[in-house]
Amino acid sequence: MDYYDLIIVGGGPAGSTLAWALQQTGKRILLIDKARFPRDKSCAGWVTPAVFDALQITPGDYGRDHLLEPIRGFRIGLIGSRAVENDHGENVSYGVRRAEFDDYLLSRVHTDQALDTPIDSIHQAHGNWVINDRWETPLLVGAGGHACPVARYLGAGPGSHETVVSAREMEFEMTPEQAQACNARGDRPELWFCRDLKGYAWIFRKGNHLNVGLGREDSRSLSRHLERFVTHMQSQGRIPPDLPGQFKDHTYLLYDHAERPLVDDGVMLIGDAAGLAFNQSGEGIRPAVESALMAANVIRSEPDLSARSLQPYGEAIAQRFGTRSMHSDTPALVPDWVKMPLAASLMKSHWFTRRVVAERWFLHQQVPPLELPQLSGTGRETPYWRPA
Repeated sequence: MDYYDLIIVGGGPAGSTLAWALQQTGKRILLIDKARFPRDKSCAGWVTPAVFDALQITPGDYGRDHLLEPIRGFRIGLIGSRAVENDHGENVSYGVRRAEFDDYLLSRVHTDQALDTPIDSIHQAHGNWVINDRWETPLLVGAGGHACPVARYLGAGPGSHETVVSAREMEFEMTPEQAQACNARGDRPELWFCRDLKGYAWIFRKGNHLNVGLGREDSRSLSRHLERFVTHMQSQGRIPPDLPGQFKDHTYLLYDHAERPLVDDGVMLIGDAAGLAFNQSGEGIRPAVESALMAANVIRSEPDLSARSLQPYGEAIAQRFGTRSMHSDTPALVPDWVKMPLAASLMKSHWFTRRVVAERWFLHQQVPPLELPQLSGTGRETPYWRPA
């Protein structure tokens, strides 16, 4: 049995960020993922400047060897209506291919890794967690997305009563003919809200790659809404008429609808495994990265690993993302005050689509950078996420 101070299940942005933040602490760390990277990942794939800053990555450095599409504006509207176009006058976000982005983040991790390795078993023995009857650790971190096996062990994930967002999307490289005929612009992603306000669709062009999808809290009518959206966008020349393959299904949990625990004795959940996606946009990358850094801050303090000692992580999450609205039947994608027919008027407003939908709901420009200082060995405060 191989012993580790920490085992992280999941090699996406949450898991790789946690391993990266702790890799020079002297702890023996193992990161496990069922996939071999680079791997396909269903995601619209935009990364805000706040994420690059938290990860200490410059867009210029990343863009030298990877696809990076600067985003300067958005086209926003209700499906079936005309879109409002806004130009923010500067790069406010970046489009990435998640297969590349996640592989890049994992390449910065120099701890032990067990990729292409599914989790077959989790149990406890002698106060430690035992994974696959092969590895042992006193601290287990679930970072494996909505269906994370660690979250499932705690009674959350598929099969629980949590209300999730169901999405279908595809990303593909367009042929030269498709790219020439496609009216969607890379610097101006398109966000199209369902008329009942229970979901939204998107078109993200990244170079010659196109990502198209739709997500809803009401999964029963997902197929119908997606079909109508695709047909309408094809008639407008926004997406090619000959889409390749099938749309892929995936689910995620919005922060206000999550009921899963963040900590227990010797266990923590971060990223989508913890159900941290932003309510209005469903974005999970920034919450994944920031939750990993907050978890790293607590782990660095060498707690006794009881649920009580790990609770500062849960408190930091609540302070950062707010108190969850438990057992709410209200859809979280769109706030209560945005109702039909008011929404039809608001979605025609340049001010509303720019200041509220784009800058507040999707870019989260009102959220300050994450700064959780930790005392260094010299007694001076330093940013905790800077590797020692």
